[in-house]
Amino acid sequence: MVHMSSQPVCRGNDLSVQVCVIGAGPVGATLACRLAVAGISVAVVDRVPLPAMEHPDFDGRAYAIAAGPVKLLREAGVWERLPLPPCPIESILVTDGRPGEAPSPLSLEFGREDAGEPFGLMTEARALRVALNQSLNELENIHVLAPVDVSVARHADGAIVTASSGHRIQAQLIVAADGRQSRTRAAAGIPITKLPYGQTGIVCAIAHEMPHNNSALEHFLPGGPFARLPMAGNAEYPNLSAIVWSDGDAIVRRIAELPAPAFAGEIQRRMGHDLGDITPVGRRWVYPLSAQYAQRYTDTRLVLAGDAAHGIHPIAGQGLNLGFRDVIQLSDLLIEAAGQGRDLGEAALLAQYQRRCRPANMVMLAATDTLDRLFSNDNPILRFARDIGIAGVQRLPRLRKAFVRHAMGV
Repeated sequence: MVHMSSQPVCRGNDLSVQVCVIGAGPVGATLACRLAVAGISVAVVDRVPLPAMEHPDFDGRAYAIAAGPVKLLREAGVWERLPLPPCPIESILVTDGRPGEAPSPLSLEFGREDAGEPFGLMTEARALRVALNQSLNELENIHVLAPVDVSVARHADGAIVTASSGHRIQAQLIVAADGRQSRTRAAAGIPITKLPYGQTGIVCAIAHEMPHNNSALEHFLPGGPFARLPMAGNAEYPNLSAIVWSDGDAIVRRIAELPAPAFAGEIQRRMGHDLGDITPVGRRWVYPLSAQYAQRYTDTRLVLAGDAAHGIHPIAGQGLNLGFRDVIQLSDLLIEAAGQGRDLGEAALLAQYQRRCRPANMVMLAATDTLDRLFSNDNPILRFARDIGIAGVQRLPRLRKAFVRHAMGV
């Protein structure tokens, strides 16, 4: 690894850095930390104050982080700062069925023998946020401005970010990591294509009687996929799992407002009773579901990363991992270029980032879109075909391993 000594240069309210990251969410903050560890000077700006992003109480949200992105978070100095232990995902059962009925006997199970290591690690969203904020505050080479609104002026030989705080940031490169509704992307005139699903997602957590044994469930239902993911327990709830559940917009609006016992009953109609009685824990988070993609990832002195570049259906739990893969590719390119003394905003470098990321991201978007359209229906012909497909993959260890390695990002 090449280490440089290029700390932010600050004169009054004027700041000079190599990279300015707009958006301090998990993707933007991880990129900033990864670059800073390698000695690249970074400014991070966000419209929200960072302490407000920390939720000290359990709120039910968690991330399934694949093995490749876990390695990235270690390299960025973030993983060891997690205040709560993550939970490994050691097996995944894939089934097909209808709510309230036993699943099809034709199923697919991924075990440790398919990966040789955990498929990923479940970490609470609040724990990752605490670790990211601590890293942003403690790492050298990072200057954080939040909360601020910013305007960006980009030109052939550099970029200037003007913040509502009165600060003025000069940078070689701007990274837009400001989410699906990215203002930076819109201001650059980069068009996006949206794919609506007519589905809404519910994210929550449940406590249950029986241990989950680090196993996950992906249950395909006519209204949309239902996933149960293992979480680390705590003193109050020793057995915890996260639920990520998609269904039609009207159905979710009704279910999300149910009292806790009725809401638990709807979960068990879909999940079954293998883990005993369940109790909803924390908040219920409701999100309209769609896919979208940017027509390009670059403009003058600008790249898009994470949800600013792409948004996919949560059917395979790959959304955040896809953003982390952007960070892996972009940080590798920038660290290498900085070690060679290159301008980090040069067009050839940015084009290389797009070539590395966009085709693979489009393949993942197409795959998740196809999976949702194939499985989120009750067509008897399609049900028969997909059940046969699931059973076929179960009988082909090499194909199972190929699926797993790709999903893990290793």
